[in-house]
Amino acid sequence: MSKSKKIILVANSTWNIYNFRLNILRLLISHGHELVVIAPVDEYLEYKENFPEVKHVPLKTMARDSTNPLKDILLLVELYRKYKWLQPDLIIHYTNKPNIYGGLAAKLLKIPSVAFVTGLGYTFIHKGFLNFIVKKLYRLSGKSHKKVIFENEDDLSLFIDEKIIEQQKAVSVKGCGVDTSYYIPYPNGQIKENTTFTFIGRLLYDKGIIEFINAAKKIKAKFPDCKFEIIGEFDSNNPSNIDREFLVNWVDSGIVDYKGFVRDIRPLLKHSDCVVLPSYREGMPRTILEGMSMGKAIITSDVPGCRETVIENVNGLIVPVKDENALALAFEKFINLPYEQRKKMGEAGRKMAEEIFDDKLIAENIYDILNPIIDGAKS
Repeated sequence: MSKSKKIILVANSTWNIYNFRLNILRLLISHGHELVVIAPVDEYLEYKENFPEVKHVPLKTMARDSTNPLKDILLLVELYRKYKWLQPDLIIHYTNKPNIYGGLAAKLLKIPSVAFVTGLGYTFIHKGFLNFIVKKLYRLSGKSHKKVIFENEDDLSLFIDEKIIEQQKAVSVKGCGVDTSYYIPYPNGQIKENTTFTFIGRLLYDKGIIEFINAAKKIKAKFPDCKFEIIGEFDSNNPSNIDREFLVNWVDSGIVDYKGFVRDIRPLLKHSDCVVLPSYREGMPRTILEGMSMGKAIITSDVPGCRETVIENVNGLIVPVKDENALALAFEKFINLPYEQRKKMGEAGRKMAEEIFDDKLIAENIYDILNPIIDGAKS
């Protein structure tokens, strides 16, 4: 076991810690390390109830979706001051702004740093000036990190091909993992009067919500008993956020059933036949992993992150991105599958979740990457 070190985890929200990082918190604690989390405080601070030994330090200047350079400078200054005060042995950064500005602050203080690229999001999907600037900033901050850890191979390749980081610093893992003991299978392939497709995600154009709705329209005309459910919330700070009136019209027309945002999706997923995410790009989509863990078939797009979760015709179907016609054909193909084949798809997904995407396996993989850096850090 490594000698106990003080390790900081930095994220753009406490929600991020609560939903995606508890597995690595548990493992670092089990190895005897002292942990500090730096993140804006939100209702998900409740994670502290199960992790009383973790010190939480509020991050006050994080403007997640802002492009105001003054706000980013304030974030850099705040992180620098907090790092100087806390004097950690290692800092682990999650999401773009902590990766960039936290990395720069760590470099100024000569503190070892690691960055997790958890998804490239709006900035990388949409070309333009902002895309150019973010790549420049990543090139600058990339020199600050001992390792840059990606959640899929495509993102890793992009950063290397565009010379954003050095190849020897880059490594990928299979996302943050899924708790397969929490998301347990529910009998699939049962004979039902209708088929239920479930979209889970923020209500963003970039998640493929429009393609989901338009494909649903086509299928409802042919198979009126099919159900299309949407679970998720608006993200008003994201430029890809959909117009709320669109959703009202879709619900009023009977195309979809909107379930809103729910913390625990398991009761809704129990009655779903297929989880659908026609996203334009992901890190490693947690909602798909949760569906797989519950033994649900998957339909998703052929893009980074998503494509790593599905083996065609084994645990689901893959469709071209931004292609509502192809998505509708995939819906129809799934509807026409024999019930036994649907069941086998769900079982195959569950097996993949247990053998590849289990959050304990992912945490061990991450720790193997971090351990040489932890061992080499000052005491």
